[in-house]
Amino acid sequence: MCGRYTLAPGQGNWEFADIRIQWDGKPRYNIAPSQRAPVIITERGIPVLREMRWGLVPSWATDPKIGFSLVNARSESVATKPAFRGAFRHRRCLVPADGFYEWQTVGKSKQPWRFVRPDRQLFAFAGLWECWTDPLRSGEILESFSLLTTVPNETVLPVHDRMPVILENDGIGPWLEPSTSPQDLEGLLRSYPTAHLIRYPVSDRVGNPRNEGPDCIDPIVPSSPAPASLQGELL
Repeated sequence: MCGRYTLAPGQGNWEFADIRIQWDGKPRYNIAPSQRAPVIITERGIPVLREMRWGLVPSWATDPKIGFSLVNARSESVATKPAFRGAFRHRRCLVPADGFYEWQTVGKSKQPWRFVRPDRQLFAFAGLWECWTDPLRSGEILESFSLLTTVPNETVLPVHDRMPVILENDGIGPWLEPSTSPQDLEGLLRSYPTAHLIRYPVSDRVGNPRNEGPDCIDPIVPSSPAPASLQGELL
C-alpha cells in the first residue's frame, strides 16, 4: 500500500502533460490518510483543483469510517470491486505529489524510505474520487479519494511489494477523459519506469502523521546497516 506521500513544492503553477493549474497551498511533507489534500478532477471537460479527504467513502456507505480501509485500491481488482468500480468508470482523478514513503522491515524495526524523481519534479498518482452525503448532518457532503497501487518496479521492490500508480505524461489525459475505454484504462495502471525513481532513507518521524515539517524529507544514515539489496542506493 501507499500510506504517506509528499507535496513539498507548495504553492505554484503546476504542469501535468498539457494541464496547467494553480495551487495556493503550503508545502506538505507527510500527507497521511484522513487528511485533506489537493486532487485534480474534470468538470464539464475542464481540469479543476479540489481538496478532498484521503480515504474513499463510497456513495452507498452508511458510515464514513469505511474510508480508513479504502486509502488504496488495487489496480488488478478496481474494475470489479464494489467500493471502487463506479469511481473507476466515472470519477477518476490525478493526485499531485513529489514523493512517497514506504517502510522496509529491517530486523525488528522498520526503516522508512522516500521515493522521488531524480529531478525532484512533481508527478501525478492515478486516483479515484467519490462524493458522499451524510444523512445525519443535514446532507453535509464529503468528497474523498483513493490511490491506485500496482506491482513495484525495481527501485521499490527491495522495500515493498506494492507501489502507487504514477501516470506517465501520455496517460494523464486518457485517465481524466470520461470516454476512455475500460481496456485502455487498465493499460495505464502499470509500474512507473525504474529509471524515473530514486530512493533514500528518512527519519522514522514520518510514521507519526502529526510530524509535518521539512525534516521529514531529509536524508539520514540508517541506525541499522542497509540490506545488501539496498547497498549503494543511499544518497
